[in-house]
Amino acid sequence: MKVNLVLGLYKVYSANCGYGGALSYAELGTIITKSGAEYAYLLEAGKVLPRSLAPIPAFLCSWVSVLVLKPCLFAVISLGFGIYVVEPFYPGCEPPSGMIKLVSILCICTVAAVNCHSVSLATRVQNFFTMAKLMAIALIVCGGFFKLSQGNTEYLNEGFEDTSTDVSAFALAFYDGLWAYDGWNNLNYATEELKNPYVNLPRAIMIGIPLVTLCYFATNVAYLTVMSKEMLLESTAVAATWGDLVLGAAAFIIPVSVALSTFGAANGACFAGGRLVYAAAREGHLPEVLSYIHVKKSTPLPSLLFTTLIAILMMIPGDIFTLIDVFSFAAWLFYGSTMGAVLVLRYTWPDVPRPYRVPTFIPVLVLLISAYLVVAPIIQNPRVEFLYATIFIFSGLIFYVPCVVWKVKFRFLEPLTTFLQCALEVAPSKFAPPE
Repeated sequence: MKVNLVLGLYKVYSANCGYGGALSYAELGTIITKSGAEYAYLLEAGKVLPRSLAPIPAFLCSWVSVLVLKPCLFAVISLGFGIYVVEPFYPGCEPPSGMIKLVSILCICTVAAVNCHSVSLATRVQNFFTMAKLMAIALIVCGGFFKLSQGNTEYLNEGFEDTSTDVSAFALAFYDGLWAYDGWNNLNYATEELKNPYVNLPRAIMIGIPLVTLCYFATNVAYLTVMSKEMLLESTAVAATWGDLVLGAAAFIIPVSVALSTFGAANGACFAGGRLVYAAAREGHLPEVLSYIHVKKSTPLPSLLFTTLIAILMMIPGDIFTLIDVFSFAAWLFYGSTMGAVLVLRYTWPDVPRPYRVPTFIPVLVLLISAYLVVAPIIQNPRVEFLYATIFIFSGLIFYVPCVVWKVKFRFLEPLTTFLQCALEVAPSKFAPPE
């Protein structure tokens, strides 16, 4: 998506929007300590509607997130891993897409295996690769400041040249910026697994988002010390291109570091996606077997494997970025609805203790921005794909009526459930979700 906006400008705006959304999620996560993030919050806020309609917002959220958004995020991050691993073996030419996809699928399977093995292993892997990511960022930032000290400010001095004044184009640029911050709600997908979420959830958000913002801003400044906006747009691996220009013979460090970084990000995407499937299945919005956990490891094995399978299927056609463009408005439709849930629960649960309370103007502002992000791209570029995406979203109602309202039991699933229980050694969770 090529939108001619200044990189730093929409990175800062995206950070503010992401931070506002994360603070709103912090309030929701401390009064609704169920896993599932926006799915769990829409489920509770929807109770103001008539009983048969109350679960619809949450159901449609899970329908789109489980089948498209979360696997798509998992696949795209793994694709980044594949690009940075394969590209150094093909200097000066385009690496074969088949090899990139093969390595990306290997990344998906490895990450899934880690998450299926144990939560503690997934946590240790996440901690290790986060440290590797921060070390890589520190290297790029230090290199950037060194170039600044040499007077390399040509591209930074371009400032706001060629900035688009088309208001509707801002939404398209925001999608790219907000995609980079899309992990701000990941912790809310596993609220039930946090120790003392009333303290640790807001604390993690208040520390994590500003740290990520600082890292993104400093990294982009470092890129602009040696790369023009045109070079940034043309490069398929920006960090690797920067390494070639700045580090010389040591440039191989950057692809290795970024590959480690993307592997850690894929681990987080798999962790969050599996928890969403688990939470939705537990509420009866997906087949029951997807809410089962491993009898020894206590990991949501079926839901993790389900997310992994869909991510691999998305990787094969190779048209993932079109899915991102088309369904990004759907993601912000549900993010905006979650901001509305903050306001609804303020009205319906006025006396519930709130360990953290976000200022009211923040969810209102993010709600308005979300509405803009949903509507503006459709007005600016009314493609038929948006119509298809909208039809897909509401096609979930075809399954909602028989499965949730009428609670129809499909007998053909019973032998499959029994087989999976035996093959995967899984069983219904004994854990009762908090009320």
